[in-house]
Amino acid sequence: MKFIKKIPAVVQLCIQIYLLAVSIFGLFRIILFIKERSRIDDAVSVSDVLYAFVMGLRFDLVVCGYIMAIPFVILVACSYVGRELKVVKKFFFYFIAITFSIAFFVCAADIPWFSHSFSRLSITALKWIDSPAFVFKMVAEEPTYWLYIIPFGIILYAFLKVLKKIFASLSFTPIQNKFSAAAFYLIGAGLIFLGIRGRIDEKSPILVGTAYFSNNAFLNQLGLNPNFTLIKSYLESFAEENRSVMLMDDSTAVKNVQQYLHISNADTKFPLKRIVTFDSTPSKYNVVLVLMEGMSTDKMKRHGNKENLTPFLDSLSSQGYYFENTYSAGLHTYNGIFSTLFSYPALFRQHSMKESAIIRFPGVFPVLKNNGYSTIYFTTHDGQFDNVEGFLKANDCEQFISKPDYPSDKVKTTLGVPDDYMFEFSMPLLDQLSDKGKPFFATFLTASDHPPYYLPPYFKAGNPDPKKAGTQFADYSLQKLIQLTSGKKWFSNTLFVFVADHGAPIDITYDMPVSYNHVPLLFYAPSIITSPKTMNAMAGQIDVFPTIMGLLKLPYENHTLGIDLFREKRPYIFFNGDDKYGVIDRDWFLVAKDDKSRKLYKYKSRDKTDYSGQYPAVADSMDVYAKSNLQTFQYILKQNVDGKYKRQQ
Repeated sequence: MKFIKKIPAVVQLCIQIYLLAVSIFGLFRIILFIKERSRIDDAVSVSDVLYAFVMGLRFDLVVCGYIMAIPFVILVACSYVGRELKVVKKFFFYFIAITFSIAFFVCAADIPWFSHSFSRLSITALKWIDSPAFVFKMVAEEPTYWLYIIPFGIILYAFLKVLKKIFASLSFTPIQNKFSAAAFYLIGAGLIFLGIRGRIDEKSPILVGTAYFSNNAFLNQLGLNPNFTLIKSYLESFAEENRSVMLMDDSTAVKNVQQYLHISNADTKFPLKRIVTFDSTPSKYNVVLVLMEGMSTDKMKRHGNKENLTPFLDSLSSQGYYFENTYSAGLHTYNGIFSTLFSYPALFRQHSMKESAIIRFPGVFPVLKNNGYSTIYFTTHDGQFDNVEGFLKANDCEQFISKPDYPSDKVKTTLGVPDDYMFEFSMPLLDQLSDKGKPFFATFLTASDHPPYYLPPYFKAGNPDPKKAGTQFADYSLQKLIQLTSGKKWFSNTLFVFVADHGAPIDITYDMPVSYNHVPLLFYAPSIITSPKTMNAMAGQIDVFPTIMGLLKLPYENHTLGIDLFREKRPYIFFNGDDKYGVIDRDWFLVAKDDKSRKLYKYKSRDKTDYSGQYPAVADSMDVYAKSNLQTFQYILKQNVDGKYKRQQ
């Protein structure tokens, strides 16, 4: 007790606030751990779990240090005045109360975000801020989100009450031993600085990668503090190297891609230009493209799921051309829309559809429109979200059907109408397009497999889990689409394409969950495809557009990175995370991070051994392939922005 009495009041105050704050940060980490405990496999030891929490304490101290650094310095200075400074105390009470309240809110919001995206909060989440009302309503309408809001309110109330008592005990009495006080202040300042830095090593302070210590992808992220990842990614977004991809030299990348695509005598203005022709007569079938929200192959029986979540999609996949090794370009719906319709990849955190100066791309809408097609896009919710409506309309989508077009009583959540009603609503519109005597291209974006989940009273889910019930309803809605269209006169002349916008983080064996990008790709047309096949070629969303053109036998100019899967082969397919990219074939999976590190896995057996050192040639080949394609797209984007690269009409 005598020693404690020697500790200056300011230091005691900071110690108490630190203990209080890290306890609350730890509590949120415990909640996340309990929520996601199913991601812990049998190979994980108790010591690994404990180490993740210790790692979490380190990141929590970083956040506390940044918040407390300025109050500590100023309060120390005030302590030498030797009298009460009520205004200063009041100011820093509110400063600390507000900043930590925001930090705790971030922790609460991070839990459902992590469950949805298998990543801690980052700048990617802030991309939704341009539609705050939409996001707020979506959160308000999903009951499971309130499970985190209510504890947050209780924790915040307790924090503010304790914080008030801590500040009430602060008294700026005259310092008796200035030398002793100065020593405590210097030690306190040093500990705060060390906490902020997070590491003793002089070469680098604590980084996100510091938390990655285990073979378990969940534990590697458990130790992170979402405030750290959010602010870090926000600050990094301003760095020039993060505004555009700089993986390799542009000219080298373009040359490599031209070799991959067998482009000879390349056009200097249009480096990816291939004039695609066919020997047979074009077949101008109608095309109906369905982008299925979150439909990972891990949800399908044919890929090993035993919960009967997608009986109709499983059945349908054996009745057409099914590509079992297909991967989404990214992790987000806007990635899926853009890459599927325009055959270019996702580029880390870039959002190609949100640029203020909308670029025209040589995608499926403009090419089919130029071939006499009517074009239409259906979504269940607000078309302004992610700037989809404006972007697609600028790229030759003639009609865009969204939430305002549906009867108000059919809108059930912020995500708009249920999938089955969207399909039902579309039938008269597609009939009208067919009656024009010209083919149509229609795209549907579903949403029922995404929170807030809504199950209509007439649908009886076979699974009590809301997520899995949502998948079952999404599958039911696909069946409804085929039932509705099968009686139409235009059905026999229509090619249906089913692909997901992205998968779901179900299998988290690796830092990039394969299930998050592994998606179904099915071409279905019972009157046209008379010999169904399952294809094992590597495929991506970027290949959907050229493959559609190949099935239609329509000559066109291909300026994209996509290939016709029936006429061409790719050695690997690549996909992007927000801060990393993956490259995959039928045997190997390469994960490359933005810190230049990379690991090579035999993913089919879920082997966590890194084989990059044992098979460097394989890792190099896969890495160069992905880098070349990503850098080439960045080059094309820059040429568009600079006005130097114009799509030929």
